[in-house]
Order: sequence, then C-alpha cells, then structure tokens
Amino acid sequence: MYLIFIFIIPVFSQGKNEDPTFKNSSNLKITNADVVFDSQLNQLIFTIETEGLAGNVTPKPYGKMDGAPVLGYVFPTTLAPEDVGFSNTEGIVALALTSHPDFDDTPLWDENNDRNYVNDGVIWHPHWVVLTKDTRVPGGLAVKQFDPKDKNVALPPTNPGMPMYMDSPGYPVINQGNTIKVVVPAYRISNKPQFNFDAVTVYMQVNASNAQYPMLGVYNVYSIASGDLSLPYSVTEN
Repeated sequence: MYLIFIFIIPVFSQGKNEDPTFKNSSNLKITNADVVFDSQLNQLIFTIETEGLAGNVTPKPYGKMDGAPVLGYVFPTTLAPEDVGFSNTEGIVALALTSHPDFDDTPLWDENNDRNYVNDGVIWHPHWVVLTKDTRVPGGLAVKQFDPKDKNVALPPTNPGMPMYMDSPGYPVINQGNTIKVVVPAYRISNKPQFNFDAVTVYMQVNASNAQYPMLGVYNVYSIASGDLSLPYSVTEN
C-alpha cells in the first residue's frame, strides 16, 4: 500500500530563512523525472529535469545549524526502509539531493575533493530519508525522528549521527544543464530495482532549539512531477 500525501502548495509558506527567489526559480520547476535501471552495470540513474539549470541555485548561508536552510531535489519512492538499510518503520523512503552551506552531514565523503571532509555541505549530495506527515510545518512533511535511546532503531553505518532516519550514502550527484542525476548501485537498495517514485523540489529548514517542531521539516514545495505526489512513475530498464 502506497503512502500518498496530497500537497496544496501555499503561497505564503516559507520558513523564516528561505530565499524568496526560490519560489519562482525555473531551476526548481520540474519538467520531467525518470529512474533508469542499467542491467549491465547493475545500477540505477535517478534524473530530474527542470525548466532552468538544475542545481544551479543553492541556499545562502545562515551562519549556524539552528535555522539552517536546506534545498532539495527529492525522489519519494515505494521502497521499504529495510531496502536502504533502516530498521522497519512507517513512512515514505525518499532519496534527497540536498545543498546546505551551514553544515556538513557527510563526514565520510569529500564532495569537493579538497581533503577537508567537513566543509562541503553546499555541494549537492544524496541522503536516504524516511518522510512522515507533519502538520507542524507548512510543507506537511518532515524527516522522521526517533529517541536516541531506542535500541530497536537501526541505521546504515554511513548515517551522519543524527536522531533521524537519515543516511549519507555517498552516491555521485551530477548536475549539468537542465538535469540533476544521482547514480545508485542496485545492491545498495537490496537489489530491488523495480519500484514507483515521484519527484519534488522543496525547501527544508533545520530546527535544533524548539521541540514543538521537527528537526528537519519541509516548509515549502516548489514543484511536483506528478502534480499530487501519487508516486505514479515506474523504473525503466535498458
């Protein structure tokens, strides 16, 4: 059974540190999305196409983690949490390509290849996350949190050490022209290359001070490939 959330994109829904130019940016308006399984190389290529230059816009630094802006090109999927290394839990498994200049949550990876592993949060990079419905934020979704003392929660060893269902898998992300792509080896999704998906562009924001709000919530949704986040698309094979 698919978990489907229908979005109504509000006009005035930005988080306090959202760049107001994001709302009308052609770089965030999705025109097409696909996932192709290359059976010879046993890997999947996730692609989002935009009206403008995909990934050519990034958040401005806020200066600290609490309130830090996060921009995302996100693929919600029908994969199970266990398929990507999480313990069993309710929610939508999504592959999020993100940029956030105020912090680095990929301690194992040096995306800008400068030998400094903690300075490249602004470089587009992937995360597996589990999203759940959350009416406390205007976008209606948040990354699922858990009690750090809960010994039943399992995360992949590449997780960034936050009490959320989040992983930093280190897949290559390529933004070129009107496309942004990420390459995922099939074994990293338990060799289950057939699933449904959708694509969205979103503004998220970190909260590290107010327990009444999620740690990482979706504050604005700019574009949805399907129009209603119904996850209607399926993987094609070449």
